[in-house]
Amino acid sequence: MVGSFHVSILVHLLFIAITTLVLVWLLHFREGVAFNSSNKAKIFNLHPLLMTIGFVLVSGEGIMIYKSAPGKQRSLKVVHLLLHLVALATGILGIVTVFKFKKEEGLPNMYTLHSWLGMSAICSFGLQYILGFFAYFFPGAEMYTRASLLPWHRFIGMVIFLLSVGTAQLGLAQYFQFLGLFRSQEALIVNFTGLLLFLFAVFVALSRILPRYS
Repeated sequence: MVGSFHVSILVHLLFIAITTLVLVWLLHFREGVAFNSSNKAKIFNLHPLLMTIGFVLVSGEGIMIYKSAPGKQRSLKVVHLLLHLVALATGILGIVTVFKFKKEEGLPNMYTLHSWLGMSAICSFGLQYILGFFAYFFPGAEMYTRASLLPWHRFIGMVIFLLSVGTAQLGLAQYFQFLGLFRSQEALIVNFTGLLLFLFAVFVALSRILPRYS
């Protein structure tokens, strides 16, 4: 029987595949990335890089760390905390980057569904992280309180993760149409990235409901 540990191996492979596709897309087809550049497209390119790899993929790894890595509960909790901190930091930087790009290009902010959902995801993620830190790490709530909050912590965390994946998919579709990437190698890369992101979300969710080994 397949357990969550076996599913997590597939998730790691999807992580590598998505990361490779995003890097090939942005570095080969989109001229690279930069925080400061006269080529404003490079500044914008940081946004999908940080949000896809840093925010979505790393947060997915953080969700399933308890099922994918050996170790004591306390050690795994620290890794879970650190992975989500990395995801939160890169997510915030990704938001800052796109605001910087639009300011320098004189473009309006927050007028698409993608931007609304993205801001909702990062704000919800930040609030979830703060509440989780104080409830489960420092100073830590009473054992009874933590136990009663845990199902909600897991459920809300998964909802935010799925919201993040959906927002990334919407962003890829929006980028696809804006650039007119029809019937090209770049279009295939963008489409496959979206497909693999969907599979990544499916298997992260599956890893959470399966027993570690079965």
